[in-house]
Amino acid sequence: MKKMKPDTRSLNAFILLTGVLLFGCAGKPPSDIGLREGRLAPCPGTPNCVISQDGDERHHIDPIAYAGQKTTAVEMIQQVVQGMPGTRIVTQTNQYLHVEFKSRIMGFVDDVEFFFPDTAVIHVRSASRVGHSDFGVNRKRIEKIRQLFHTRLSQEGGT
Repeated sequence: MKKMKPDTRSLNAFILLTGVLLFGCAGKPPSDIGLREGRLAPCPGTPNCVISQDGDERHHIDPIAYAGQKTTAVEMIQQVVQGMPGTRIVTQTNQYLHVEFKSRIMGFVDDVEFFFPDTAVIHVRSASRVGHSDFGVNRKRIEKIRQLFHTRLSQEGGT
């Protein structure tokens, strides 16, 4: 009887898949998270990021506008993101909020940042930690947050 040699490519693929399933796809937190001189970090060249400050056409998304008090806007954004699945607030101040969103199945982590300047807008940045394309997930998430924020704000009597 002839002994079969294992296919090393299949074995390597199996090891990689097992590692991904065991350890998730969180990736390590990026080093550029946070505000630098009143600005969020620019998006990388990959399409898995959106930003409301200085974004090129592919990465640009509008900031979240509001009328009323900044403190109310900060509280409302916190409430909205805490009500979404897979969230963990990492950093929060009266000017900045960093939230991790973890996908249910593969454990991918996206970093979402909110900057609350002293104007009636909330600047946003949402970026995937790993991979190249996110199939529009970050853009859809920010638009969902915008919609939930305005719904909650109108229910509270703001505009």
